[in-house]
Formats: sequence, C-alpha cells, structure tokens
Amino acid sequence: MPATPSPALPCAQPWTYLGHAVHAVRAAPAEPVGPAFLLVHGFGASTDHWRYNIPALAARHEVHAIDLLGFGRSAKPGELRYGGALWRDQLAAYVHERIGRPTVLVGNSLGGFAVLAAGVALGPDAAGVVLINAAGPFSDEQAPPQGWGAIARRTIGGALLRSPVLQRLLFENLRRRSTIRRTLHQVYIDRTNVDEALVESILRPSRDPGAFGVFRTVFDIPSGQPLDELFAALTAPLLLLWGIRDPWINAVGRRAAFQRHAPAGTAEVVLDAGHCPHDEVPDQVNAALLEWVAGLPSA
Repeated sequence: MPATPSPALPCAQPWTYLGHAVHAVRAAPAEPVGPAFLLVHGFGASTDHWRYNIPALAARHEVHAIDLLGFGRSAKPGELRYGGALWRDQLAAYVHERIGRPTVLVGNSLGGFAVLAAGVALGPDAAGVVLINAAGPFSDEQAPPQGWGAIARRTIGGALLRSPVLQRLLFENLRRRSTIRRTLHQVYIDRTNVDEALVESILRPSRDPGAFGVFRTVFDIPSGQPLDELFAALTAPLLLLWGIRDPWINAVGRRAAFQRHAPAGTAEVVLDAGHCPHDEVPDQVNAALLEWVAGLPSA
C-alpha cells in the first residue's frame, strides 16, 4: 500500500513591489495539478490566517499566500496611498512575476475586494476568483464600516475619529491582546480556533513601525471601483463563499446584493460561520474550494 504523502509545508518567498519588501509563502506537491492558488487576507490579518488552508490545498495545487503592503510581515511605508488600486496592482504583479500561470485568487473581507479587482486586471491569467465575505461598495450604496472600522465607529463615532489623538488612543486599545481576543470571539461563531497563535498573528504586525499610519487608513481608504462594475468586467469564473452569521456585515442582505449583481453562472457556498469561515470552519472551506476548482474548465 503506497505511503500517504506528507503535507506540503509553506516556505517563505520574499518579494519586492515598488521597492518595498513583501512577505509571501508558497507550498506545492511534487507534481501540482490544475491552476495555482493565491490567498489574500483581510484587514489586520496576514498569511498566517490561511494556516489551515494552505496544507490542504497544497496536497494537489501550487499555493501562494501574500501579505498586502501595510499588513502582516510586509512593509508599511508611510508614503504609499493605501487602497484598492495599490493592492490590485500588487497582486497582479505577483501573479505575473512569481506564479507565471493562471491562478485562482481567493480573498477574505478586504482581501476579497482586492482579488476581485486583480482578477479583472489579470484577464485570462485569472483562472477563477473566490470572495469570502468580501468587502467593498456597490454603485448605489455607501458600504457600511467593516472590521476594525466598524468597531471604531461603534466605540467613538464617525466625526470624532477625525482626531489623530483619538485615533492613536483607539489604535493602542485595539492592539491590546485582550481586545484582539475579545473581538475574535465576536466574529467567530465557533471559537475553537481562536487561539494564542491567531491572536499573536494579529498583534505582532501592529507593533511594526508604520502600523499606526496604515491603521488610520481604515477611516478613509478609497473605496475604489464599485463591485458591480468589477463584476461586469470580470471574465473569470466566480465563487461567492459566505459565513452567513458574520456579525461585521449584514451577511444575508449582503448576499442578496451580490446575487443581484454577480455574473451569470456564479457559484455560491453558504456556511454556518462568521466573518472568517476559512479559519473558523477550514475543512468545509477547503472542501468547497477543491470541489469548485476541480470543475473549472482549465482544471
């Protein structure tokens, strides 16, 4: 009986974009099949948030995960204009320079908006796009604050948040270990995976020089191109994956809006989970991803 192959372990793959250091990891079996994956985190998270997804996906596929500029172990320079255009171009450049073949882009929350924009920019080099509780506004709406921005506005209020002093005080509070854990308990329905490793993966980047400058952009990140315009321009297959009990967004209402605007043929998976189902219920997310990718025309 043949031995079961060992899981492919992620290895750091340093890269630079616009002259700034970018942290990325790669894992792959000896003979990958189908398209590659590129996994993109949400606001305040990093490649570490894909800890339960990379090994499972890399049993068959080449898998990459990347820290957007301003997050995780990537550089946090003060002179950059953080927003959708920067991260779209960063992801497209990474696919071209480091992957070099059609890639399925998977993004959670803010990362979902980034991978959708990158999927449009990449054209035929995007083998598919997967949005996991994605952020971003439609043309006919003002997107509600999500993630840390939602917490901030509930805590202090929108007008007062223009004060740099109050922003700094809020930042210092939100990056406390106890606050991070309490917030994760709010957004994970099943808290089994809210462990010290997860808390540390969010806390560590918040201590980097430049982290406060990036945090301030949560209040005024340019919204970028509306989701409906991106959907209309997308040529790659699309999967919408929902943690339907997400307390940071009205997931039921948000899902209905996505259904109105998403391209014909878009697939959907709905899970009993919160804002980060890929880490909360990773086995279910991994199974959904692998099944969907296996059915793609190029797989």
